[in-house]
Amino acid sequence: MSEIAYELWEPVIGLEIHAQLNTKSKLFSRSLNHFGDEPNTNIDEVDTGQPGTLPVLNKEAVKKAIQFGLAIGADVSRTSTFDRKSYFYPDNPRNFQITQFHNPIIRGGVITCDVEGHTKHFSVHQAHIEDDSGMLKHFSSFAGVDYNRAGIPLIEIVSEPMMHSPKDAAAYATSVKAILQYLGVSNCNMEEGSLRIDVNVSVRPHGEKGLRPKIEIKNMNSFHNMQLAIESEIRRQVAAYSLHPNEPFTKVVFPGTYRFDLNTRKTILMRRKEEALDYRYFHEPDLPPLVLSEKEIEKIKKELPELPHERFTRYCKDLGIPPDSASILINDKYTSDFFEAALPQIKKPGALCNWLIVEFLGRLKEKGITLEQSKLQSDNVAHLIQMIEEGTITGRIAKQVADDMLKNPEKDSRTIVQENPDYQPLHDTAIIEPIVDEVVKNNPQSIVDFKKGRTKALAYLVGQVMKETRGKASPDLVNQLLMKKIEE
Repeated sequence: MSEIAYELWEPVIGLEIHAQLNTKSKLFSRSLNHFGDEPNTNIDEVDTGQPGTLPVLNKEAVKKAIQFGLAIGADVSRTSTFDRKSYFYPDNPRNFQITQFHNPIIRGGVITCDVEGHTKHFSVHQAHIEDDSGMLKHFSSFAGVDYNRAGIPLIEIVSEPMMHSPKDAAAYATSVKAILQYLGVSNCNMEEGSLRIDVNVSVRPHGEKGLRPKIEIKNMNSFHNMQLAIESEIRRQVAAYSLHPNEPFTKVVFPGTYRFDLNTRKTILMRRKEEALDYRYFHEPDLPPLVLSEKEIEKIKKELPELPHERFTRYCKDLGIPPDSASILINDKYTSDFFEAALPQIKKPGALCNWLIVEFLGRLKEKGITLEQSKLQSDNVAHLIQMIEEGTITGRIAKQVADDMLKNPEKDSRTIVQENPDYQPLHDTAIIEPIVDEVVKNNPQSIVDFKKGRTKALAYLVGQVMKETRGKASPDLVNQLLMKKIEE
């Protein structure tokens, strides 16, 4: 068969994002909502589904769900209800999950994000509150169940199927994560399972309007892996349709639940897809309808903080930060707050942005740690930029200081410079002028080029002087001396 023309097909992607809400207690019980404790210590009779126990709804979980709905411009239902979703699995002690199927608390809404320099708007179908299941743990000869997670409050955010590339999906998921973090309703720690993503993928020929059978990839644990999984599944489905062009599409790709194998970079079938009827949804008899007043919703709306895309717009329009750099800043709340804390002390926001995301985040990425884990202080970074702006140190020295700052994150950058003789810049004309003379003598062509209007020639000469002084010469003094020699 000839090479498959993937470009003739359009992917259709939808995401179901499950975020754990950071309440003190669980959704329907008083048990502690806390990660990392000994197995089966944060449980009670409600969490383990003991006969005769009744759920009591956590008010704080409801408030956090409302905050998210208002943040995305959704319709917050004045009356919502809970339902039982039946399924039988060892980590589900009640044999049903309490969720919102028929009347969810959040309907609609829009996620705005930046995808490769273009602002896109993705519609949310609904978001609803539900409780989590326990966790199966597999050992060499047996398996155990930890119910600490059973009953933890979740908000499940279901998008419309309107993303058409892995990058669209990653940008949408990143934006949802950022919104949840800015609101303070979830820590979104994917390693701890606080944010889990199920991906629905189908493909269709360009121009076709209907939707073809979709498959679901469960429990993606990173945005990078999610993109790899979506790309793999798109290629699998396109290849299947291309190999069977005359078959009805319903007999080529079958709905199912898949997992992604990172080693083979392929999606692997786990089971055929269940339908809503298989879960036997019916009204939860032990919980009354959740009724909200207009006054309650307006009060929560007034308390909303600045949201990620609002901050992105401010960075680009007011501070002149390039969109790519602004996206990196706003997509992690800690990084953005770090930037905000240092900003009042800096004359040029662009310089602070570049040092933060290129120099510091770049170094931290090599070490495999986050900005938050580094314990770096925003004031110390601001002081470093100030010293560059004031001409106290050169850019080359500043990079060495940055290395020292990561080794001693609580030590002020000014102190680091004062304590190290090698970090003292040269301002002595008697030392620098002979070096300038030598550079001018050895580069006559650069002098000719500069006089012809080629400004890069001067930058080259400055670079040669800085090289000879190991980056310690004052750039302003070097420029002055060079211009003097050129004029002579």
